[in-house]
Amino acid sequence: MFIYGKMAANAIAVMSYLAEEPGRRAGSRDIAQIRRLSRPLTAKILTQLAAAGLVSGQPGPGGGYTLARNPSEITLFEIAALFGQINPPELCPFGAGWCGHEAPCPMHDQIEAILKSNLQFMHDNTLEKFVGKPATRTIQPQDPPTPAA
Repeated sequence: MFIYGKMAANAIAVMSYLAEEPGRRAGSRDIAQIRRLSRPLTAKILTQLAAAGLVSGQPGPGGGYTLARNPSEITLFEIAALFGQINPPELCPFGAGWCGHEAPCPMHDQIEAILKSNLQFMHDNTLEKFVGKPATRTIQPQDPPTPAA
């Protein structure tokens, strides 16, 4: 799991769908259905992505959205940063306000390493990873939940 907010995760899901076939135009309805997001949420995300220059939209019949740039030029960080959710909540196990004031908690260095690794992951990975690799599992709403082991 990576440390970014739910809106950022949803935006990455939308963008990963568009990156599967970079030349394909997809409507918000199709993207929402495939990625199991609400249509209004998907439309809102696409509007923000278009305003940021990450997707291009074409209205009308045959319209839809495509990536505005090559998938290799769009990092996960760029998408997550657009939604302002790249800084994690306070993760100190001693509680808010402990770390950063005098001696850090016993887990501080490990937590810092995880956060740094997460940030590096988002900077290093682009949408190119999704090109030609559509999701292989389709989850239907009627699928029963997997029993706990």
